[in-house]
Amino acid sequence: MEGLIMAAQLILGLSILVGLHELGHLLAAKAFGMRVEKYYIGFPPRVFGFKYGETEYALGALPLGGFVKISGMVDESLDTENLNATPEPWEFRAKPAWQRLIVMLGGIIVNVITGIIIFIGFVYFNGETYYSAKEINKYGVGVSEVGKELGLQQNDKIIKVNGKTISRFEEVFDMTALMEAGSYYTVLRDEKEVEVKIPADFMERLAERNQKKSFIEPLIPFKVGAIEKGSPADKAGLQKGDSVTEADGITVKYLQDFQAILYENKNKTLAVKLLRDGKEVLAEVAVREDGKIGFAVDNRLNLEREQYSLMESIPKGTKNAFNVVAVNVMAFGKMFKGELSPSKSLSGPIGIAQIFGGTWDWFRFWQITGMLSMVLAFMNLLPIPALDGGHVLFLTYEIVSGRTPSDKFLEISQKVGMVILLALMVFAFGNDIYKLIEQYL
Repeated sequence: MEGLIMAAQLILGLSILVGLHELGHLLAAKAFGMRVEKYYIGFPPRVFGFKYGETEYALGALPLGGFVKISGMVDESLDTENLNATPEPWEFRAKPAWQRLIVMLGGIIVNVITGIIIFIGFVYFNGETYYSAKEINKYGVGVSEVGKELGLQQNDKIIKVNGKTISRFEEVFDMTALMEAGSYYTVLRDEKEVEVKIPADFMERLAERNQKKSFIEPLIPFKVGAIEKGSPADKAGLQKGDSVTEADGITVKYLQDFQAILYENKNKTLAVKLLRDGKEVLAEVAVREDGKIGFAVDNRLNLEREQYSLMESIPKGTKNAFNVVAVNVMAFGKMFKGELSPSKSLSGPIGIAQIFGGTWDWFRFWQITGMLSMVLAFMNLLPIPALDGGHVLFLTYEIVSGRTPSDKFLEISQKVGMVILLALMVFAFGNDIYKLIEQYL
């Protein structure tokens, strides 16, 4: 069932984005008097469709794509049958280069606008919840194995990223900062400031380890929250508001301490020491096979919330949207430098579906769809023939030089571009399948 939900979210999200992308091309083409023969969401065979005016609008049976067919344009359809005839006034090739350029940028522009609107909406309607750096640094951070390899230590207090003092804990994970050359953390350790350098291949290490959680996380002081009826915690007499001070003879200060002890004692009975109304209480708790005992966590960290007006949300949401593009640009740069492995960093449809997750959460759905909209805009702008960026490259050359590439050259370029795209698709699918197999071995 989870697989079906993942697939459904992927198809819906990409169908929305592809439909809007192609609509951008269609509207720009019609605005300049070009004839648009077809507008498809998905690829043929046609499931449903109708004709309005000169254009056939249809839904194709093969999802994860779409296209518009503009008369007189050499595109992925490779329909060059009428290109030897004199251009008709309503054909793409008959229009000035600047108009053709706007048509090719139309889809990218719409995707950027879509992404920005989604990010602005998130900021405006949801505001932001965050832990302040001051709150986290009361206790410090917990560190995974990858974090330890980096040079971080348990209870470190992170105060700066690349020399800039942080005010929110989330700034520790700022990808644009972490991907900069020579990135480093400044941490407070035993009351002394220590610099922890971030290696160039750090993002690859995270991808390689298939990190299920962050390499660092806030150490969380906690109390027992609501107790599940009939659970081991309920049977052992735990009460809401109890503080766990010891388990299996080991001192417990933070939630991470207790979780680690529970994990090590699955299907065992555990001696737990509690503090209740200033008095010490002992309990014997049977740990379930999932490493839990059945109570909600009362997180004692102070979570802050900030709401924004619409005017405040516009620049903040726009910045968040373009940060997605910045991270992708920097990631591609690291790939070309050999600092980031494409096989560990790139994902195809299966990988994207896993990002959506196996439960339908509309908040998460639109969050990921907004990110994908910006990524789709960036990827389509790459100067590869058969992508919008390839057309933009040739049209820019035409505008600057005053020379029009021949139809034959454009046809050959499209074929080369399609081979490149097919190769990338095969790589992405194969890489997803390899990661899936590796995950379950």
